[in-house]
Amino acid sequence: MFFHPMDFLIIIAFVLSLWAQFRVKGTFNKWAEVPINSGLTGYQAARRMLDNNGLHDVPIEAVPGRLTDHYDPINRVVRLSEPVYYENSISAVAVACHEVGHAIQHSVDYPMLVLRHRIFPVVNLTSGIAPFLLIAGFLFQNMGLVGLGIIFFSAVVAFQLVTLPVEFNASNRARDLMIAEGFVSNEEEQGVAKVLNAAALTYVAAALISLLELVKYIMIFTQNRD
Repeated sequence: MFFHPMDFLIIIAFVLSLWAQFRVKGTFNKWAEVPINSGLTGYQAARRMLDNNGLHDVPIEAVPGRLTDHYDPINRVVRLSEPVYYENSISAVAVACHEVGHAIQHSVDYPMLVLRHRIFPVVNLTSGIAPFLLIAGFLFQNMGLVGLGIIFFSAVVAFQLVTLPVEFNASNRARDLMIAEGFVSNEEEQGVAKVLNAAALTYVAAALISLLELVKYIMIFTQNRD
């Protein structure tokens, strides 16, 4: 009852997601072994980039784990994983500056980031409810519940799609500023690009899986209403 031809595409997208996660870890580890010529650690690069963009009041915190780096828009804090915070590799500086890119987006009210912040409370609610509505709707053949589940799940997909330009824009800002401010040389920019592009693939894969799932549910809903 739950099998659908779209499942083949979803499986392919899921494999792509696994590959993307494997690639980002491999790429990060590879360039984590290459020291940056400027000698800057992830923390130093992030601090300078923040200060150079007038964000002196945005703190930087070290957090446990690997690839746990993120920007907290609520508390306005850049959080860097310990390897990124303390190391002076191409990977460390690339990831640190990417997170600063989000802080800069926040300071200039980058439209897609503003939109993501506004829909987050809705998505936080609907993401937990949508699966239960869809499962209950299919089990009891209740297309009303399925339709409501689709609406809720659409909000999740919309959030993931909005996230894509936010992430790509943060990376582009980081790359441009890193070169302009002399954190990396033109030759090192190739390594920076590989690290950031690999990370972006994980967001693309996640959005693709969700989008295909949404199309599947809509197709099933439409067929059952005919």
